[in-house]
Amino acid sequence: MAHETATLAAYVADLKFEDIPPQVLERAKVLTLDFLGSTIRARRDAESTPSLLKMLEALALDGKGEATVFGDSKTWTPAVAALLNGALGHSLDFDDTHADSSLHPSAPVVPAAFAVGEMVGASGRDVLTAIVAGYEVCCRLGNALDPTSHYARGFHPTATAGTYGAAAAAGKLFGLSKDQIISAFGVSGSQAAGSLQFLVNGAWNKRYQVGASAMNGVIAATLARNDFVGSTESVEGKHGLLVGYSDDAHPDKATAGLGKTYETLKIGVKPYPSCRYTHAALDALIAMRREHNLTPDQIKRVEIGLHRNGITLTGDAATKRHPTSIVGGQFSMFFTGALALDQGSFGWDDYDRLGDTAVNALADKFDVVQDDRLEIGRTHPFGARVSITTDDGVHERLYADPSGEPDSFPDAQAMQQKFLTLARPVLNGRADQLADAILSLERFDRVEKATQLGRQ
Repeated sequence: MAHETATLAAYVADLKFEDIPPQVLERAKVLTLDFLGSTIRARRDAESTPSLLKMLEALALDGKGEATVFGDSKTWTPAVAALLNGALGHSLDFDDTHADSSLHPSAPVVPAAFAVGEMVGASGRDVLTAIVAGYEVCCRLGNALDPTSHYARGFHPTATAGTYGAAAAAGKLFGLSKDQIISAFGVSGSQAAGSLQFLVNGAWNKRYQVGASAMNGVIAATLARNDFVGSTESVEGKHGLLVGYSDDAHPDKATAGLGKTYETLKIGVKPYPSCRYTHAALDALIAMRREHNLTPDQIKRVEIGLHRNGITLTGDAATKRHPTSIVGGQFSMFFTGALALDQGSFGWDDYDRLGDTAVNALADKFDVVQDDRLEIGRTHPFGARVSITTDDGVHERLYADPSGEPDSFPDAQAMQQKFLTLARPVLNGRADQLADAILSLERFDRVEKATQLGRQ
């Protein structure tokens, strides 16, 4: 037994702002800004948002607090703010992805950090430190769970490992000791939940369960802060996370290189608002369309090869060829691929084309298959092979990496522009002010001076 729970807890408790390399802090700020763009736009546009707000009202959970929900006009209690920011930020499926663990780190971690940061009057430096701690914990646990095995068991790692990441961020801001963080992780083990069953009917569970992981992390850390005794060995124990949620766990990955190798630098961002497993294929389709001047009438057949995880999430022709909901579209290689090939681009507003006759006709020409070349010797499962058959012959590309991965991470200007495109329709001129504040977060003695710029 390698005591993974205690090792991670000690790392979180001992981490200092000064310990974190500058490039890691810069990446954390950019990832935070990227996440907030999705949160703000989803507050206005995501079709699941009214249901969330009505639920909170019906249960009298909509009382006024001091915590910010980005893109909202009122302030909320910390736990509810974490829930809403987490759910909203994941609703567009435009938030960041850690390839090795196949999870979205910011969605559970950033909402927990801001909720508790505002609660305790933390500085921007404190919040950035907590965000990095949370990223490291959830990404490492996702690695240890083995995403292929975790998916095969029907679990959603952003919601499961993400609960621990949220607890780490919240616990860091509360100033919890190592033993208290162990207790918070113990509670997290009872709360870690997230089912892939949403894929069957394009349900909104995925958004909610990620928001719930952010809220549950805040609750777990708050319990530990108030002397609640949580279970020990929550990660590696006989009934712990790695045993209960995976058939092929790798415990060593939870702590390998801890404090030296930063998983934060391995987090990629999305150029398209859809499942990350579609992105390499979308890159290839858009590039091939441009290079060969392809038009829909020239296309005879398109074959997309994906990793088996991508097939599980996006490639079932019987249920995903002609999606009718946004979630269905987000997890359809057929719809997203046909859309990209039809118009040469893909953004959030293009979900207006769900049910479009031209897109559906092009989707009928798509086959999505498992490609073993994307499984052997690859560092992560997000690659794609694209083969387009036309009257002129067969055009084929193999993209091992989708754009936005660490080796092709967008520059600061591109990241800020993505944020502003999402946030300006909601915040107007305040969007630019919020962007500047987040990108200089370490200068704020109280984080609320920055976050209040995100209120509508």
